Order: sequence, then C-alpha cells, then structure tokens
Amino acid sequence: MKNLIEVSVDSIRIHMPTAQHLVILKEKEADRYLPIWIGSFEAQAIATKISGNPLGRPLTHDLMATAFGDLGISVKRIVVTRLADQVFYARLYVKQDGRDLDFDARPSDAIALAVRVECPIFVATEVMETAGIIPDPDEASGDKDKSEGPVDEERLAVFRDFVNSLDLPDLPEFPEEPRSKNQPGGRPGKG
Repeated sequence: MKNLIEVSVDSIRIHMPTAQHLVILKEKEADRYLPIWIGSFEAQAIATKISGNPLGRPLTHDLMATAFGDLGISVKRIVVTRLADQVFYARLYVKQDGRDLDFDARPSDAIALAVRVECPIFVATEVMETAGIIPDPDEASGDKDKSEGPVDEERLAVFRDFVNSLDLPDLPEFPEEPRSKNQPGGRPGKG
C-alpha cells in the first residue's frame, strides 16, 4: 500500500453559500485534511453512521453492506485514487472466495460503505498533495484562544453598564403562539 495515505472521516460539512455538502477526510498521521464535495443523500448516509443515529429503515449503503456480508464478500479497503477536472475517483477493494476484486466507485458511495463495514480508507499520495489542506497554525491557535480564554469581567462590565443605562421604551408583549401573517392581526413579512 505504498503511495497511499490512511485517512478517517473527520466530519460532514455544509458550505453555507451554496448549500453543498462536503465530507472532510483527515490524514491519520498528520494534520492534513481532504475536503470532497458530495451529494446530500450520500452526506446523510455517512452522517447517520458516524453520528450513531441510525434511521428506522436501511439506506442503500446499509443494504449493500448487508448483501456483501451475506454473499461472503469482505470489503478490504477503499481508495480515493485520483483527481481529474475537479472530480475525485475511488476504487472499492473486496475479497470473495479467495479472489481479490476491485470496482470503480464514487468516493462518497465508497466512504458511506466503508464507515458501515469499518474498513480502512486511503487516499493516493498525489491526490492528498494536490487537494489536501493543512490548517494555518496561527488561525487554529487564534480561534482556540478566543473561544477558550477566560472571560474578562471588567471589560464586559463596560458593555453591561452601557446597556443598563439605555432608556428604552417598554417592548410590546407578544402572545405565546405568534399569529400567522395570514391571520387577522398577524404581522406582515416573510414567512
């Protein structure tokens, strides 16, 4: 397995401006990540397994894992093999009756299957070198300092005193259940 880097599924993310999903793979031996754009169904399939919140009915990847098991097919590994024209490609490596087989697969489907059968996930070194991301240490430590630092009560007191000194009119009270914009007395606006 020369020229392969073992990774794990770090997370599933949504790119807010486009509402597109990404699976983030993290290199096991380094602090390098590989983001791969995936479809929403595949994102759900991966997320339900890694979150430990299974759905009531099996998804396609659950069916595939069950069928492979019943047919004596063991998934040995999946490999994200290449990146061409901004499209990732993967191979699914299986063993059945002593025969080693491999199949072309979309990375999202291969990853969804891999998390179900708990097989290793690899990325070709050249793919990781081309598309892998190493977080900026300054940004990572800066974010950590901001979120985990002690609260400066003295600095916050200035804002608290300012807010408390404002002479604001009493705000109107709203009913427990807000009215719809289509009901009489409802507030106009976007719904």
